[in-house]
Amino acid sequence: MPKTTTLIAVGLILFTTSKSLSTHPLLSEFRALVLSTNDSTSVSMECAGEGSGTRCLGPPRKRCGRCGAVAYCSLSHQISHWKQHKQECERFQQQMKQLDLLNDFPFTFSQEATTQISEKRESRCSFLSKRDIHRVGMWICECSCGASILPFDYSRSESHTCNLSNILCPSHGPSSPIAKSLCSWKDYYEWRCIPLHSPVSLLLHWPLTVYHAIQIAGLGSLTSVISKLCIHYLGPEKELLQLAVFGELCALFPGVLVQIELIGPAVPHDRNGDKIDLYSYAHCIEKDCNCKSENKNTSSGMGTCTPSRVTLQLHRGYYHDVFSDISKDAFPHLIIAPNAGIAAYSSWLPTIELIKEINVPAVFSDYCEEACHLASCCITTVTSQPPRLPIQLNPFRQPMVVEDSALFLPCYSNCFLFGM
Repeated sequence: MPKTTTLIAVGLILFTTSKSLSTHPLLSEFRALVLSTNDSTSVSMECAGEGSGTRCLGPPRKRCGRCGAVAYCSLSHQISHWKQHKQECERFQQQMKQLDLLNDFPFTFSQEATTQISEKRESRCSFLSKRDIHRVGMWICECSCGASILPFDYSRSESHTCNLSNILCPSHGPSSPIAKSLCSWKDYYEWRCIPLHSPVSLLLHWPLTVYHAIQIAGLGSLTSVISKLCIHYLGPEKELLQLAVFGELCALFPGVLVQIELIGPAVPHDRNGDKIDLYSYAHCIEKDCNCKSENKNTSSGMGTCTPSRVTLQLHRGYYHDVFSDISKDAFPHLIIAPNAGIAAYSSWLPTIELIKEINVPAVFSDYCEEACHLASCCITTVTSQPPRLPIQLNPFRQPMVVEDSALFLPCYSNCFLFGM
């Protein structure tokens, strides 16, 4: 499923067949979700009071003085919409109060990557440029200008390098096994002996979120007694250009063959069915480092002749359409859907029904708490029961704020988690 949150809350309306649009109990939540961050953004905005009886008088520049999460074109629209908005305003207020918590990271660059980007004193481009990682290797899709020029098959020989020195990235195995479960970026950086000025966490939030999802799903102890762990990974997009970072799962689950089936409509037609074996870790930038010699003899260009410990396979399509074929050889221990956008897309309906039927633990993430709240409402509507895992902050969310977010609410990739 695609990951943008700009259409949040549309999906649940499409899920219902017995109720009209005007009587749906969650309609007020859908109307009040404003798709912008501030007046200067180029993102198309909508007045939260649009459709209240009179035509909008212009762009929505007047934000709610209580929550600050929705905006209006005029005072009259704000007044007419209050009866609906007051039901959610307090919830939005609580979410906006979490800004300091969401920005709380242990890195030396935390202020630059959060507050300064939010206030437009910095940008993703400037952050990456200062570190010589702008529009190179796996970093090319970490800013809008890089993503706009990038074809899917961009320089496969380059796309498995972190473009950082071997001091700043985990290009080799850990010096010691994990003594206890990792609960924060600080725990991980200390274990992997990475200095806190390294930006590699901006890439590694993908495998670390997988690791944390396994823990909160109650499967952590399982990885110590099985030889193979199968994960169905739904809706990959940017990850398709950063696949080498999943090699870090070798360190996180030593002795376990991790098989990940990546399934979604963003997988290109010509990559459907591709299998990628990762035999070690993403490369550093140093030419004479032996992390290069460890990765030579494989058809995908990512490994050696030693047995693979992480296997990725790409499947184009929606999960409910391809599950039966994939599960014949790879029935999942866990389903994970990063930045899922469940409330935005009606295509999630049959997938949620399938997950309930097969009774496999599933963990979802999204960019903000409100997106997870709406998704939870969707799951409850479809399954007649609330999600098994409550909404919770992901300690391994990407430590850089989403730039020009489609929401006033603070957004981070893989920010919050919940599950069924």
